[in-house]
Amino acid sequence: MLPDGTYEAIVVDADDGPEPGTLRLELAIAAGPHRGEVLPIAVAGLRRDPLDLLAVPATVVVEGGAPRLTLEG
Repeated sequence: MLPDGTYEAIVVDADDGPEPGTLRLELAIAAGPHRGEVLPIAVAGLRRDPLDLLAVPATVVVEGGAPRLTLEG
């Protein structure tokens, strides 16, 4: 897991999650000292096709070790 902070990222992989309404995403960190690291994250409630999320820019905010994701577009 990344240290607490704000990270710019890009979705590099997206699949349906194990539970209905969940997605498994892999985000590549795009800048800073963690550039190139891949962060796996599970999200619920996006209601988006996983293929539509590929290459979408994102912001990940890590607080207390817990990531919060905001997708652009």
